[in-house]
Amino acid sequence: MRSIGIGLACAAASLLAACQPQNGAADGVLPGNSDGTEPYDGIAEDEVLRFTGTEPFWGGEVNGNTLRYSTPDDQEGTAIEVERFAGRGGISFSGRLGDASFDMTVTPLGCSDGMSDRTYPFAVTLEIGDETRIGCAWSDRCPFEGPENP
Repeated sequence: MRSIGIGLACAAASLLAACQPQNGAADGVLPGNSDGTEPYDGIAEDEVLRFTGTEPFWGGEVNGNTLRYSTPDDQEGTAIEVERFAGRGGISFSGRLGDASFDMTVTPLGCSDGMSDRTYPFAVTLEIGDETRIGCAWSDRCPFEGPENP
């Protein structure tokens, strides 16, 4: 029964097409749980979460407490240790990338990278030091919709 609910949440999230929140908590209930009082559980702790963003291009994945962050200049990526926090409207991962703080928030809202015909089930806000970036995320349980290789 729980997997059906998660599948429906993923499907509902993927219907939205922008990285900006749309009807987020307008009705007083945050996305991802039934009444807005419990921590978000739509992304399991053992689930690999992949993320991507543009301008500048960046991406990576989170697997457990290890996050790999990549850019065109560092295509292999840099692995950093992160702490996971499940809030009421999503999850976040915090750590350090070199000397800078690294804080990534993942929210179950539909997202478009603006460059492909893909729709992603999660929106991402990434802060590295004083810089903020916006992107999208997906997992095997909640995949993106659209071409595999746009």
